[in-house]
Amino acid sequence: MDNYIVSCDAHKRYSLFGTLNLSNQARTHSRVEHTPGAIRAFLAKMPAGTPVALEAVGNWYWIVDEIEAAGCLPLMANAGKAKVMMGHVDKTDKLDADGLLTLLQTGTLPTVWLPPGALRDARELHRTRMALCKERTGLKNRVQATLAKYALSIDEETDIFTGKGRERLELTVQSLPPETGRCVQQELQVLDYLQQQIRAMEKRIRECVKLTTTMQLLKTLPGIGDILAIVIALEMGPADRFARPEQFCSYCGTVPKVKSSGGITRYGHTRQECNHYLKWAFFEAANVTARLHTHPSWCNRHVAHVYERLRKHKGHGVAVGAVARHLSEAAYAVVKHNQPYREPNSRKGLPKQR
Repeated sequence: MDNYIVSCDAHKRYSLFGTLNLSNQARTHSRVEHTPGAIRAFLAKMPAGTPVALEAVGNWYWIVDEIEAAGCLPLMANAGKAKVMMGHVDKTDKLDADGLLTLLQTGTLPTVWLPPGALRDARELHRTRMALCKERTGLKNRVQATLAKYALSIDEETDIFTGKGRERLELTVQSLPPETGRCVQQELQVLDYLQQQIRAMEKRIRECVKLTTTMQLLKTLPGIGDILAIVIALEMGPADRFARPEQFCSYCGTVPKVKSSGGITRYGHTRQECNHYLKWAFFEAANVTARLHTHPSWCNRHVAHVYERLRKHKGHGVAVGAVARHLSEAAYAVVKHNQPYREPNSRKGLPKQR
């Protein structure tokens, strides 16, 4: 039986498959329309276990399902690295398909971890919650910006959207011009509905995702509760796929971009090419430290010392970033070594100022 390798250049309405017969080096190209079962039917002709290389595009979930249903092995390529390694000046569907075939044949295809189908489905819960939280934050910012336009402020409460702060907010809105006040009232109604949906989503997450040993270990980190522990555990996957904590931090986007030349080193913003859900989780936990660093139960913790020192010299943003970096390193360590978080020596553990 002949052996094959296959590549898939996926688009919105169709995919171009490249097929290489390893026995006689015969290469063919086939366009497969994106209709239910078409990809599975095309790949069903291949021997079981045939590797299929594809790039990480927006609609890859169902394509991977079709590849697996056909008995083939999906290999997800890192699109950015693959493009560089192909070295093509021009760009066509056939060139992309052939480039993936070449990388697959030579064993140099830069692959990324492909989570199983059940995990992909479970991730949608906390990812949807994150999207709703972003909408909630946007609405809160818009309400506060509207009050600022008319020099209205509520200083007595730290949170104007809950408890007595909300009561003061409702009274303050009455001082706005009629149409502006009506718009703010509608935004508050949407905000209440969003908050209701977020609570329902959190309840569903706790029902569907049982806290594992790994999640319990992650909860020993400062600022991480049930929801963030679930997010980190599900998005991290197997910890041993990262050789060093620095690789995991880079994957999380908690490290700054570095430009060093001629003995001069400059640190920029944190990386955008990362897992945005992990980045969000660690920065959420770091912001807990920012809010509570002066509290008696927090002021002696390592993360509080890191935040306070850097905040004085570098500002809130850099300080929160340093705490997020520490938490991502600690998360990798507790999962890798299967041990709870331990407070490091604060005086020795403080990061260098940059």
